[in-house]
Amino acid sequence: MSVKRRSFLKGTVATSALGVAVGSGLLQPRAAWAAWSEKAFSAKKVDEAIAGLYGSATTKDSSEIKLTVPDIAENGAVVPISVTTSLKNVESIAILVEKNPAPLTGGFNFSGNLEGYVSTRIKMGETSDVYAVVKAGGQVYSTKKMVKVTIGGCGG
Repeated sequence: MSVKRRSFLKGTVATSALGVAVGSGLLQPRAAWAAWSEKAFSAKKVDEAIAGLYGSATTKDSSEIKLTVPDIAENGAVVPISVTTSLKNVESIAILVEKNPAPLTGGFNFSGNLEGYVSTRIKMGETSDVYAVVKAGGQVYSTKKMVKVTIGGCGG
C-alpha cells in the first residue's frame, strides 16, 4: 500500500470519527454557545433585543456609525448591508430589523484592536427601519435607516 493511500485512509477514518462524535453530541462548540443570547434572539421588539444583548435598551444616537443599506430592496430575501464605525474600542455590532418576526438578524463580537466593520446580507419581511447598534468603550450607540421592501423575504 502506498504512503499516499495510507494517509488518505487515516484522514478519512479520523474525519469520520470526528463527525460521529459531533453528531452524537460528544463534542460541542461550548465557546460559541456561551456567547449566544437566547433573550436577544427570541425578542419580538427591537428594544427587547437590545436589552437582551447589552442589559439595557438605552442607546445614544451616533453620527460615527455608517449604515450602508439600499433605500429600496427589490427582494427582501437578500438585502446587502454593511456597518462601519469610527468609534474606538469596538466590542460588538448588532443589526436589527424592526418589523421582522425576530428583529435581531445578527450580532458580531470583536476582540482586540479591530476595525469596526461588518458586511453581510439580511432578510426583511416588509418595509422597516434597520438599526445598527455598536458597543464601544462600554457605551452603546445606534443609528437607523428606513428601507422599502418591494418583495418580502421573511415568508412574504
